[in-house]
Formats: sequence, C-alpha cells, structure tokens
Amino acid sequence: MRAAGTNTRSDAEPAGEPLPLPGFLPPSAASAAPAPRPAKVKLPLWARLLGRPLHPWLKLDIETDPQVGADARPICYVLEDYGLSNALILARACREAGLPPPLQPIAGDPLGRKRAYVALSRRHANALGLLPGAEHKTHSGSLARLLAAHGSNPALDVQLVPVSIFVGQAPKRSSGWFSVLFSENWTLVGRFRRLLAILLNGRDTLVQFAAPIPLRDIVAEQLPPERTVRKLSRVLRTHFRRVREVVIGPDLSTRRMLADQVLSAPLVKDAIADQARRDNSKPEEAWKKANAYFWEIAADYSNTVVRSLSFLLTSVWNRIYRGVLVHHLDQFKQEAPGHEVVYVPSHRSHMDYLLLSYLLYSHGIVAPHIFAGINLNLPVVGTVLRKGGAFFARRSFKGNALYSAVFREYMAQLVAGGYSIEYFIEGGRSRTGRLLQPKGGSLAMTVRAYLRQPTRPLLFQPVYIGYEKLMEGGSYLDELSGKPKEKESIWQLLSGIPKVLRSNYGQVVVNFGERIQLREILAEHAPEWDGKPVGDDEKPAWFARTVDALAQKIQVHVNRAADVNPINLLALALLSTPKHAMGEADLRAQIALSKTLLAEVPYSDWVTVTPHSPEQIIAHGEEIGLISRTSHPLGDVLGVEGDNAVLLSYFRNNVLHLFTASSWIAVCFQNNRRMGRRQLQQIGRTLYPFLQAELFLPWDEDTFASRIDRTIEVFIREGLLEQVSDEDGGILQRYAGQSDEVFRLRALGHTLQQAFERYYIAIAVLVKNGPGILGAGELESLCQLTAQRLSLLYAPAAPEFFDKSLFRGFIQQLRELKLVWPNPETSKLMFDERLNAWAKDARVVLGRELRATIEKISPASARTTGEIPALPAEDAGTPS
Repeated sequence: MRAAGTNTRSDAEPAGEPLPLPGFLPPSAASAAPAPRPAKVKLPLWARLLGRPLHPWLKLDIETDPQVGADARPICYVLEDYGLSNALILARACREAGLPPPLQPIAGDPLGRKRAYVALSRRHANALGLLPGAEHKTHSGSLARLLAAHGSNPALDVQLVPVSIFVGQAPKRSSGWFSVLFSENWTLVGRFRRLLAILLNGRDTLVQFAAPIPLRDIVAEQLPPERTVRKLSRVLRTHFRRVREVVIGPDLSTRRMLADQVLSAPLVKDAIADQARRDNSKPEEAWKKANAYFWEIAADYSNTVVRSLSFLLTSVWNRIYRGVLVHHLDQFKQEAPGHEVVYVPSHRSHMDYLLLSYLLYSHGIVAPHIFAGINLNLPVVGTVLRKGGAFFARRSFKGNALYSAVFREYMAQLVAGGYSIEYFIEGGRSRTGRLLQPKGGSLAMTVRAYLRQPTRPLLFQPVYIGYEKLMEGGSYLDELSGKPKEKESIWQLLSGIPKVLRSNYGQVVVNFGERIQLREILAEHAPEWDGKPVGDDEKPAWFARTVDALAQKIQVHVNRAADVNPINLLALALLSTPKHAMGEADLRAQIALSKTLLAEVPYSDWVTVTPHSPEQIIAHGEEIGLISRTSHPLGDVLGVEGDNAVLLSYFRNNVLHLFTASSWIAVCFQNNRRMGRRQLQQIGRTLYPFLQAELFLPWDEDTFASRIDRTIEVFIREGLLEQVSDEDGGILQRYAGQSDEVFRLRALGHTLQQAFERYYIAIAVLVKNGPGILGAGELESLCQLTAQRLSLLYAPAAPEFFDKSLFRGFIQQLRELKLVWPNPETSKLMFDERLNAWAKDARVVLGRELRATIEKISPASARTTGEIPALPAEDAGTPS
C-alpha cells in the first residue's frame, strides 16, 4: 500500500495518477497540461559549477499559473529574497517548466544586470547564519531601473512573475524528524543554515510561479517614479506574505506575548476588575485567575510536533483506512490567500480534526488552530493536541464572566492575527448521522472579532467528511440504546488503540464545499452595518439574526458537499425492508436506481458519488463486515445482522437529504395508487419548510416543486410510475400488486416515511389536547413518549425517530409559519382550524391504520391526567 500522503487524491486528477502538487493554482496548471520539455539553455559557468553538486539534493514541486509564458512578452522573475540558492533553484525550476531562463538578460537588458530576475530584499547574515539579529535590507533599485526603462521605451512590455520558493514544507516525503528543524519558517537565516535546509529538505522544495503583473499597465498610471516603485514593492511584499501565511502559517508569536495581549485588552481588564469586586479580593488575585484561564485555553502550536504527527498519522491512515480521497481542494486553494479562513466541518468522529489538519498540511496548507472541548485535555494527549494547534474551551461559560472574557479575547486575537481556525458548529459529534442543529457560540465570537477589526476578509470553508465505518460505532450504539455517554479518559484511549489498529475502516472522503464570505452574509442580513468597527460593548439588533443565518448557510453548504459511498447506498436499500435483507438481484437493482437518481437529478455540483458498480459495492460491504450473505438455492440473500442495522442507519442518515424529492414522491404512492402531479407538488410545497429545516435543504419551494417534476420523469423512464391521463397536470399511477417496480418504489419512500410520522404525531398530540393546553416543552415530551410507544407497538424505528431535538425543530417551524403561537399570558401553544386543514394532508402520506394508531396512543395533557408521564432515560440521540 502506498503511504497515506500519496494515497490522498484531489478530484482534479484521474484515478491512479500521482497527487497534484500542493499550492494555490488552478488544476489545469498542475495536472491538465502535459509536462513541458525542459528548454536547452546554456547556463553561466558559475551556475553550472554550483548547480551540479546541488542537483542530487533537490527535487522540485512546481506550480505554474496558466498565464505565465502564455504570450511572447518578456518575463522578469521576482523573488522575495536574494540568495545564491534561490537563484539556482529558480533557474532549475524554469528549465523544468519550459519557461524563459532567469540567468540570461531580457532583450535589451533593461535591468543592466545580465539576468532576468530581481528580488525585493537582501539578507545580511553572518557566514554561519547564527546571529539572531541579522540585518534585512530592502532594495528597489532593480525595480526602479526596470520601470524607468518602460518610461523611456514605449515598445518595452515586460511581465513581472512573482516566484515563491519553500524548502522543506511538504511533510509527506521528509526524511526524518531532524529535518523539521531546518524546514521553512518566518525566521531570517544565513547561508550555512540555508545549506543545511537544502541538504536535509531539498527534495521537498515547492516552487510557485504566480500570475504575471504587466509593467506597462503600472507605468500607464503615470504616478511619480518613487511612488510607483513603492506601490509595486508593497503589492509584491503583500503577495509573498500571503502565500507564505497559507503555506507555513502566520508568523507565530510566543504564547507569552499573546498572553500579554489578551490580558491587557480592555474587555479582559474590565472583567478582572469586576471579578475582584465580586470576590472582594485584590486585583492581583483576579489577574492571576485570568492568567490561569489563558494557559488553560491557549494552543502552543509547534511546527516540530505537527511535522512529527504527520509522520505518525501517515502510518496510522495506511493501517486503518483503504485511502483518503479529497475533492474540491483546488478551488479552495485559489480563494484562500489573503483571507482569514475558518474551517467548519461536519462532526461525526474524533478522527475529523486529525484528518482535516493532516490533509491540509500534507497539501501545502498550514494546519489550523482547532477549537476543542476541555474533555480532550487529557494527560499527555492534551499536551500533544495543544502543540498541534488545539485550544480548549469549557462546555459552558455561564456564570463565569472572567473566563468568557478571556476566551472571547483569545479568539479575537487569533482572528486579528490571521490564524486559520477550525471548529464544529454542531457542538458535539452526531450520534445519528444527521447534521445537528448548529450552536452559534463559536460563530458569534468569530463574527464579533471580525467586526471589531474588519480589515482582513473572513472566509468560512464548510467541509463534509464521510466515513464507511466509524471507530466510535460501538459507543454510539450503547448511547443510542440508552446508556449514558462515557467520560473520556487516557486509559480508555490507550486500551482502544490496539483494537483500532487491527480494524479495517474502509475509505474516507473529505469534500471541500462552497465557501462563504462573511462580508456577503453581512451585506444580505445586516445592511445597516456601515463597515466601521463595532465595539465589544455594542449589541447591534442585526447581530443575532446574522449569526443564525450564517450557521444555517454553513450546514446547508456542508450537506451540498456530501459524498455518497458504497455503505450509504447499501444502508439506503437494506434498511428499507422489514428484516433488513434483500435478494442479491433486488439489492443490485435498488443500488443502481439510487445512483441513477443522483445522476439524473443532481443535488449540487459539489456532491460526489462512488464510481463503483452495484456488484463492487456489495462485495465491499461484505469485505468490511457490515453485511452478510446467506446462500439459498433460489438466490443468495444479503442482509444486516444484529447491531449492524442500527449502525447502518447512521450511514443512511448521512445522505438522506439527497433523496428528498424522490422519497416524497414514493411516500405518496405507498397508500395511493393514483395521484395528480399538481397535487404532489402542492402538498410537497406545504411540507417542504419542515423538511428544509430538518435536513438543511438549499432550495426554495418553487425549486423543490421543479425537482419533484424532474424526478417524476425519471420514475416514468425507469418504469416505477406511468402517466395515464393529462388531467391535473398529468395523472400518475403505480403498478398494482407486488411487482419489482412497486418494491423499489416502496424502498425509496421508506427513507422519509418516519419523518412524516413524526410530523403527524406532533399534530395529533396538539389537536387531541386542544389550543392553550400545552407549552412547547410539554409538547416535545409528549411527542417523544408517543414516538417511543409507536415504535414498540407498530414497527421498530430508527434511533432518531424519538429524538426530542427533531420534535423541537418541527414545533419551532410551526411557530415560524404562524400555524401555532404562544399565548402571551400563559405561554401555552395556540392554534386554529388551519392546523386541522394541514393535518388532512397527512392522509395522503400515512395509511389509515397508522393514523388511527397515532391518534389512539397520543397521550392526554397534564390538565387531563394531572401529571406528565416521566420520560425514560434522556434521548441518547441528542449529542452531549
């Protein structure tokens, strides 16, 4: 098996090809075009003599913007720093990329230096490069001469091409831990240290050719010469700084300096004074408490530890996973430079943050600072995570204003300092496989930090992480069955390592979704904001709604970047039958139908689907032990045994949202043989707001109705439905009896059937008790009891069927649609005849027997019984 670093692929490359080079350029620049043949150019004698011994120690990863060399205009390369090694690396990179040589003069030699490159600065270090205060001077003479030549010669039109050189950044091919000490950083180094860096890390050298800058356009601005040089130098320095920040991260100050900045901030100083008054203590004692909070929170990022962890994780991924696929990373790399980036991935496993940080680092992007729960600050493990970029937060800030102030200021300093950050807005790991309703605390702190200093644009990067098997599956199963969540401990972690390393967890897919610019969110939801800084003590009326809108959009974009893997498709098919089993031919047909729907009515351009055939998918499910085969003379039966059915429901829920339209149509034909298109669309529009809120769907009601219509056409073409009349926009009919088509249609409808049952439970409980009787909390509890009892009496249900949070979301949506509202005096929920009319639509979806059962077992209210029945153990589907 290849190393994990080489087993990760971007979607821009064909299967089986090497990884695209890490960087920020379009995929076409690195993988689409064939490699150019090196140009045969005679180098100066000194370059040949010095380049020959250097050659074996260098291996270049070259990224070239498509515009470089696209026309015949002469090129002048720009380096960040002068240096003999930089000149030799540049010359070799140009030769390998087929670009004009930098060690020969531009036509006419406007630089007067018999070469075609300049550098912004020169480092004057001692010969061994050991003096920490090495002088660093900026020279603009070469740029000034080049600009002056353009002013005096109208025919001259040179392009400046910025070139960034990084020796020893990429960790996946490094030769050992010692080389970490000489990898790229922000420190100024001398010749000797640079020589050691090349000897140790030269085979991990990254060279990036950025888009050309036409000098003729700059001269055309007709600014004074000195101002033109200063402006051009500033633009180039900004470019190099942004590229360096993305590749190796911001210039990290020591934690002591960051502590001083946090504790001296006005917000924290006021909180310290308030704490001293409340405790009736000296300010020095309150300051010590704030200082202790800082050291409890703060990360201690170490390049050495991060590089070392990358070595360790490479072997771990190789052992437990069959590969890690990455999609849409190239688009992110193009937009990331110049932005403060916040990664907001889905949260389904403790592997999420390790995987994401590892993949970013191995693709040439600095690992982010990670917002982690204090429960992970275990002995030894917490120290390693902290040095890997984790900073820790308590579960709740309530009642501790000083801790809240220190944490908020720490987050603000990270945002202002240009650090990339990662956190999970779901708050905890999903135990059901669905995206959880977002918690806005971390988002609110990030947005407020940006508003306090709105200079650097803020970019949110949603990330979908899809697994084929979860290493926490056993603990999730226990929690879903009612057992309390176990507290993390170092012994629990150590005892679980051998089992993890012996297991096969299939393949992992990491999809980078569509990015979200905070300024666009503010423009849409906070038009009152004038772009000026907002103080910590200010609470604009638009702030809360902006954070809520941002949180919802992030979850929508995560779902829009879903990956459909073989286990998702197996779960969708097998869990739709009463005994969770299918004949092999039926299973193949059901998987093929699901893939057809995903291809014919695509959810979004960001969704990826496994390329494997139904036969390969079934074989893979057997290989990793999630499905079993029972031989039979009339054909083998494939099924799910024991606890695997509950675990498979997790993977079905990962992609439930992708089949909303097809499931809705199929559900309507469960208890109806005929229906009109218009009726399907009309009732679909009515129910859509509830589905949208629960599954984070991206469309409006009209678009959803259009998807229903397109899906109907696929059903007709696949033989699941037939159009028998043109009335009502077309009368649709399913086949009678128990044909294969009816079987496949029923299987598709099963994925949303229980969602509609939950909706009807809530309506039935409300209607049975009457208006003004139940509060929202009472209604949630009664709905949960009803769902639990229905599962016992009618048919086994998925764990999330009686998840109180799903009922809470449905009730909230009823309130937003004004179908129910709180009584101003008693806070009890009121409703009118519109709710009864809405409930009638359920008759189309649910069978008569099921409706009667729900209505019968719906409990009476406290007013009737005198007491709300006590719930069993708190619903384990709600993450903690």
